[in-house]
Amino acid sequence: MKRSATANWKGGLKSGKGTFSAASGTFSNIPYDFAQRFESGAGTSPEELIAAAHASCFSMALSGQLEAAGLPPENVDTRATVTLEKVEGGFAVTASHLEVTVKLTTPDREKFDKAAEAARSGCPISKLMSSAKITLDARLA
Repeated sequence: MKRSATANWKGGLKSGKGTFSAASGTFSNIPYDFAQRFESGAGTSPEELIAAAHASCFSMALSGQLEAAGLPPENVDTRATVTLEKVEGGFAVTASHLEVTVKLTTPDREKFDKAAEAARSGCPISKLMSSAKITLDARLA
């Protein structure tokens, strides 16, 4: 399966502006610029989209892992925080921190921890981000 998105940028790095869209039409012509991405400007950025992708991918992966362990979750609530840092040679996404709270009908801490770790390392977005440090705080509700 392939998914695609497009981006358009006009102007220089600091003075320019761009938009991005998903081919599916889920979002279209979302604006972004230098201040939004590297300073404190309001709005979204590619890194925020990566965080959304990581949180949603991890949530689905954890649900599958828990279900396979006989612990189908009632709810999986995940926040991903992506870190963009200036490194030698430019900027890089250096980390993604996952915070998840899960509600289980029959909690089992050992199975939960094993499922959370398997989801952290196994979700496709985690694999894509293998050059970044991916940490996890997993809680049972």
